[in-house]
Amino acid sequence: MLIKTKNDIYHAFHKQYKEIIPSAFGIIILLIVWYLISLNPETSLPSPFKVITDTWDLIIDPFFNKGGNNKGLFWLVIDSLGRVVFGYSLAAIVGTIVGFIISLNKFTRLAFDPIIQLLRPVAPLAWLPLAQAIFLKPDPSAIFVIFITAIWPIILNTALGVQLIPRDYTNVSKILGLTIFENFFKILLPATLPYIFTGLRIALGLSWLAVVASEMLLSYDGIGFFIVNAYNNSDISEIILAIIYLGGVGLILDKMMSYLSFKLTPQE
Repeated sequence: MLIKTKNDIYHAFHKQYKEIIPSAFGIIILLIVWYLISLNPETSLPSPFKVITDTWDLIIDPFFNKGGNNKGLFWLVIDSLGRVVFGYSLAAIVGTIVGFIISLNKFTRLAFDPIIQLLRPVAPLAWLPLAQAIFLKPDPSAIFVIFITAIWPIILNTALGVQLIPRDYTNVSKILGLTIFENFFKILLPATLPYIFTGLRIALGLSWLAVVASEMLLSYDGIGFFIVNAYNNSDISEIILAIIYLGGVGLILDKMMSYLSFKLTPQE
């Protein structure tokens, strides 16, 4: 039993090692390219070393909070995540419901299709003036932009999942005489869950993108505001640090959604 445990540990370590090496190699290549570009005398791009030295105080203490917008990157990210949670949750609820509705009825599908195709390609920044005109306040405007950006992949993937349910499932539901609610929870929902999670995963990334875009123009805090403030102060190092934070948080959110999808969707 002890030998088996040691083998399991060895194989787990070996697997992690094989996955980490390519990732580390890719990051090293990126840093080398970045450093070489920074050597160009005609660019103002700071080197990785200069970014670290310029932003060292922000790196070692992301938790300070001196009031107002004078706070560490951790709290700025928390502010942005709060807006994402609100707008994304609303989009997830409405998008899933609409996706089921338009897939189960031909009339509603034909009615919603031109609306979806018309509004889906609109960029988040294009919604900002309209959001500001409607809500007149920064936070509701930012949340609206997140909602309207995230809802489309949820609707489309949910509807696709329902349309691809095998006909045999429907026949079984009729034979068993399932009620509407039983049919939904025992047939429709389990069969479409993988597609719903695909839409939710795409929408989460779009939500994180949208909140930064909206904060850059409307908000008084958040990581988007931090980037604009750094740009106004011509502090490229702080902008790069904020971009690294954005990428890191986006990666964590994607991995969390991937994990939830793996745990909650039926596995073949």
